[in-house]
Amino acid sequence: MAPLEPWEKAIVNAETFLPTAHGQIACVDCHNGDQSATDKAAAHAGFVPSPSSEPEKYCGECHAEQTSTYQFALHSTQQGYWTALDTRGGNLPENHPALEEMFGNHCATCHTTCGECHVSQPKNVGGGLFTGHVFEATPPMTRSCTACHGSRVGNEFLGKNEGIPGDVHFREARMNCVKCHEGSDLHGTATDMETAEANRYAGTETPKCVDCHPTTAPGGDNNPMHQAHGDTLSCQVCHSVTYTSCDGCHVAVSKTSGNPFFETDATYQTFLIGRNPLQTDERPYAYVPVRHIPVTADAYEYYGANLLPDFNALPTWVYSTPHNIQKNTPQNASCEACHSEETKIFLTADKVRPEELDANLSVIVESLPPLVTMEQVLNAPAMPAEHAELVSNSCTACHTTGIRNAPLSPEDHVVYKDENCSGCHKLQK
Repeated sequence: MAPLEPWEKAIVNAETFLPTAHGQIACVDCHNGDQSATDKAAAHAGFVPSPSSEPEKYCGECHAEQTSTYQFALHSTQQGYWTALDTRGGNLPENHPALEEMFGNHCATCHTTCGECHVSQPKNVGGGLFTGHVFEATPPMTRSCTACHGSRVGNEFLGKNEGIPGDVHFREARMNCVKCHEGSDLHGTATDMETAEANRYAGTETPKCVDCHPTTAPGGDNNPMHQAHGDTLSCQVCHSVTYTSCDGCHVAVSKTSGNPFFETDATYQTFLIGRNPLQTDERPYAYVPVRHIPVTADAYEYYGANLLPDFNALPTWVYSTPHNIQKNTPQNASCEACHSEETKIFLTADKVRPEELDANLSVIVESLPPLVTMEQVLNAPAMPAEHAELVSNSCTACHTTGIRNAPLSPEDHVVYKDENCSGCHKLQK
């Protein structure tokens, strides 16, 4: 959409807006000012351009459930940024003023109010009413969701990266963002900062692919790959394609214009599988796609020296959930795509910059998966049902020595580790 002139951004379509529920509310009830004044300056005295910046005051009377949680939601608090900043920065009080100044100049514009999803485009992408001030219960995807989440999510989902098709959910079913990301995900569920999410990967994994594709869960169908890998790999490992990574973002304020800006060293397409740095009961996967983010140890040096003294406390190749899902991908075309000495899709140490090795120890894959064929997977004997009670990392303790009358592992299994066993040998039902 072409940029709007300032006056175009504020046009209210009386014909469509006034018959709506919000159209029955007097303008000054939300925006203040003097509705009886004939002079523009007088009419706009005390004008509140964005009432939903105070959601409980202006929205809470009718939308109490949403406003009670939204103030603690990630779209409002941007806590994900601060979780990372405090971790890398060592949460040092002496560094906070500089980091807060940086945040205010470069990050705070991503804070979103209720109106910036339901009435107008967010200010950081130009603003402007959607449809003459009509409130949209479902935010328009390209003018709201991907207007902000565009460079990665939007381009991937809509197929705007050259030569890479859009996500199958959009391409084939024309699904929009809220088909998966429901109101509770966007408005939040916490009622105080103590229970608020630390970042978007904290807490329950919602949505889950198996919510809509229940047969793909382990034990749900006869697909040997789902059964072999469902507990070990996130769905995106097999069903995502190339996505965007970035390097070296640095922020500053222009000496010429006085405006804050940022510059990145590079933006490029990658697909790499790394170890899961956020492994929890909710996200038990051993391996996930990882994406390089542009943070560097000196990213904020314009605002002060050594503002991220604990830079290595978090990886620069991070857990990722690319929005470019495909049924068929290069990595699920054959076992050899991953189980081969020639495979290049794992984040091994040689793909990580020397100065970032320490930061990425939790995600680097130290050894490639053992060589295996489809025939071996299909013909692998099942584990006895009573093995469900055994510790999952104790297979080789018995089967390499033969204790407890355990069958000895074949010679070609010598390279396998405990974590590999359940990929082929499933429990008897």
